[in-house]
Amino acid sequence: MSNQFLDLITKRRTIYAIGKNVAQSPEFLTDLIQTAVKQSPSSFNSQSSRAVILFNGEHEKFWGHVADKLKSYAKDEVSAAKTAVKMDSFAAGVGTVLFFEDQDVVKGLQEQFPSYAENFPIWAEHSTAIAQFATWTALHTEGLGASLQHYNPIVDEQVHAEWDIPANWKLRAQLVFGSVEGEASAKDFMADQDRFKVFQ
Repeated sequence: MSNQFLDLITKRRTIYAIGKNVAQSPEFLTDLIQTAVKQSPSSFNSQSSRAVILFNGEHEKFWGHVADKLKSYAKDEVSAAKTAVKMDSFAAGVGTVLFFEDQDVVKGLQEQFPSYAENFPIWAEHSTAIAQFATWTALHTEGLGASLQHYNPIVDEQVHAEWDIPANWKLRAQLVFGSVEGEASAKDFMADQDRFKVFQ
């Protein structure tokens, strides 16, 4: 099957080997990321997704905070060294998008539509996932590599304090990006018959 959109998402992969050899300006990438988030659908058009975009030194500062927090989780020197290498590989990129969901929006919808109250937190997770995927794919179209990370909630306190994030914004994921400095690993797929059912 030939389909431009499917071609793009097929080629979008997790890239861990990233660098700072990026031709696009922070202004261009900011517009790209903001547009991807804005155009991502959300339940009841709630637009609950929020994003903080960190470039260069601010991006490195974030991964420094994560590295500092992870030191207390290290079981021994070997695991601590492996973690430090991993954090350095993320810091080697040019930027990170911090994805949040605005809990005030979620609570407002729960109050406005009580019959669906228990579903709004779930639907908010759908919204952020779509925004993350859209942003990741948009960066891929520009030739950038990225990987999605989840160091929340261990670093939430530092993030909110460092960048003056509203208390009602809940950190959900971190998309680190940069120039592609290495290939993606091979990806296997489970059998279609175990994943899909089709009725006609």
